[in-house]
Amino acid sequence: MAVSIDRVYQKVLALANKEQRGYITPQEFNLFADHAQMEIFDQYFYDLDTVSRKMQNEMDYTDKSEHLLEKISIFERHNITASLANSFGDVPLSGYKVYRLGSVAVKYQSTGTLMAEEIDFEDVERYDTPLTRQFGSSGTTLNINNLVGPVFTRSTGSGGIKLKIRPWPSISTDSVYISFVEHPTSPNWTYNIVGGSAMYNPTNPNYRNFSLHSSEENNLVIKILQLAGISIKDPQLTQIAAQEEISTKREKI
Repeated sequence: MAVSIDRVYQKVLALANKEQRGYITPQEFNLFADHAQMEIFDQYFYDLDTVSRKMQNEMDYTDKSEHLLEKISIFERHNITASLANSFGDVPLSGYKVYRLGSVAVKYQSTGTLMAEEIDFEDVERYDTPLTRQFGSSGTTLNINNLVGPVFTRSTGSGGIKLKIRPWPSISTDSVYISFVEHPTSPNWTYNIVGGSAMYNPTNPNYRNFSLHSSEENNLVIKILQLAGISIKDPQLTQIAAQEEISTKREKI
């Protein structure tokens, strides 16, 4: 379940008011919200790497690893069909919001689906031969298992990440599948201006909740407040914000 952007915004406003910070505009909040979400998301992978190195000896770290993997799993995408751009093995990933690439598989008509191994550009010359570029051309059947492959390289340019696969898959008969961790969608608290004030409008097509696990709600509030320059020392964050939220609703009735 995603984190409600309106709940976070109301808590942020309540606590900002309590700390006499003043009003945080929707524009400011949305900028802080996107930054806070990415900071928390990036930390998952750093923490997972740290925990993985400690898991061998302590059960407690296994629990932490499972919790982190649960949070990351929301963003995992498996066996997504990727479009071939041409007959030379180029696969642009700009349309897939790839944050971390997991695996690449190629389904060749003559051999079935095979996992592709990533190689560095320095190794390309070893594989760049007539056999490893393409196989199964008209009147010829080659067994890919006798070759070194499939393999792929990746590059990043103005168009984003691009893969090049060898042997070249046929654009008409073969398929490429990718698994990856998706980049979180930027949150967006949408509103209408009524009487000079911003009124919450979740029906706006640009409205977006946070993408993170529901357990991150208070972490998001804290990070957004920190970005706004507010130091929260009170540990009863949820209780304070909830009381302020109830009070605000009563005033509106």
